[in-house]
Parts: sequence; C-alpha cells; structure tokens
Amino acid sequence: MKITKKRLAHIVFESDDWASKMFDIVLLFLILGSILVAILDSVASLRSSYGDFFIWLEWIFTALFTVEYFLRVWLSRKPQGYIFSFYGIVDLLAILPSYLSFFVVNSQLLTVVRALRLLRVIRILKLGRYVTEAEYLQRSLRASSHKIMIFIGFVVTIVLIMGTLMFIIEGPEHGFTSIPVGMYWAIVTLTTVGFGDITPSTPLGQFVSSIIMLMGYAIIAVPTGIVSTEMASQRRKADAPKLVRCTNCGKDDLKIADNFCSNCGVKLP
Repeated sequence: MKITKKRLAHIVFESDDWASKMFDIVLLFLILGSILVAILDSVASLRSSYGDFFIWLEWIFTALFTVEYFLRVWLSRKPQGYIFSFYGIVDLLAILPSYLSFFVVNSQLLTVVRALRLLRVIRILKLGRYVTEAEYLQRSLRASSHKIMIFIGFVVTIVLIMGTLMFIIEGPEHGFTSIPVGMYWAIVTLTTVGFGDITPSTPLGQFVSSIIMLMGYAIIAVPTGIVSTEMASQRRKADAPKLVRCTNCGKDDLKIADNFCSNCGVKLP
C-alpha cells in the first residue's frame, strides 16, 4: 500500500485517526524509554554492568528521533516555521546531546530534555479543554506580578538583614564566615528547608534563628494568598454576564442572551 506525502503528514502531525494516534503513542513510549535509559545510565553500578547496552539503546533512540525530526521538516508545509517553533526546537534539542557526546563528556545525559516532548500528550489525549484553566493561572500570575515582586524584594531585604545580623552575632568561629554565608543560612532557614550544615551556637543567635523560622511559615503563605485572590478575581470576571447596549435607547446593562431591549422593546442585534 503506497502512502502519499499528504497521508504521511497527516499521520505525523495529526491525531484524529488510528494511524496517527498509534504513531504518537509509539513516539511517547520511545521518549519515555530514552529518558529511562539516561536516568539508569547515571547510576554508577548500573553503568559499570550495562554501560555498553545503554549506549546501544541511546543510539537507537537517537537514530529514530533524528529520522523523525527530518521527517517532520520534510513534511511541514513551512519547514522554517516548524524548525523555529517551540516543538521544533525541543525536537532538535532531543537529539543534539547524543551527537555532542563526541565532543563533551557526559553530555548525553542531557537527553532528559526529551521529557519536554511529552507535552504532545496534550494533543493526543485531547486535553485542550484544560488550556482554559491554564490561562486563568497565567492571567492571575500576570495580574499579581507587581505584588509578588514587592514581596520578593521584602524577602531579600529580610535575608540581607538577618544574614548580616547572624554574621555579627555568631562570627566565623561558628561557621558564619561572611555575610553571603549568613544570607545563605537565612534563605535556608526562612524557607524552612534547614540543611543543618550551619547552625547558630550562641543563645542570641538561636533566638534570632527562632524568629526567622516563625517568619518563614508566615511568608510562605503570602504569595499563595496573592495568587489565589487574583485567580478568584479572574474567575469572577469570566463568569460575569456579558452586557450589551441597546442601539435605540442606549440602555447598557442588557444581557448578551437577551433578544429584546427591556426598556424600549427593540430587537437586539
């Protein structure tokens, strides 16, 4: 059975029939397989035992992805449009690390960038309806960006003050060898991570440490509240009824679903 270029393009770029869906599903399994190989190859014990096998698998995946990339370029109506598109760049980055391994040691481990190609699952599983929810989040983040920047500036100021204070209180003998080190400790403590590699030893330093720990819990809740408020605002705007104006009498609080003006009775456009 001869497959035309048009039919092949439909299989590669679409996902509305059995053949195109199977192509995408097989591609996704290949992507997952190549990511798994890169992860396993980073484990020293597995690499020493199965290193050659991993290399062969990686080059098989790379060869398949290279063929697929050039196939997409050839089948595209506008090759340059695909090459410089988001997916085109991701597809290219998915094959470059293996070829770079000839020149840069361990660059093949960067093949985990292929995980970005899993974004195609949105098209395959018809998850486009969830894009609207993502747009709500995007608009909320954009609307609250100024508040978040002010908040970040406030946090940086606290980190600078607390880091400097701990450098003065504890000093180099307790591990606080400089103000940047003190700021590092302040960030770790304020975010409640607490690596424990630097800890205050003096009573005053421990008191200051307790204060910044308590501040950390309060600070974490602030950006969540800002974004949540904006998301609720965006949702209210989206759910608000769309209003239109009557061209005859000028009444401007009519619902878009209305057929006639409630004031003058004229049929609405």
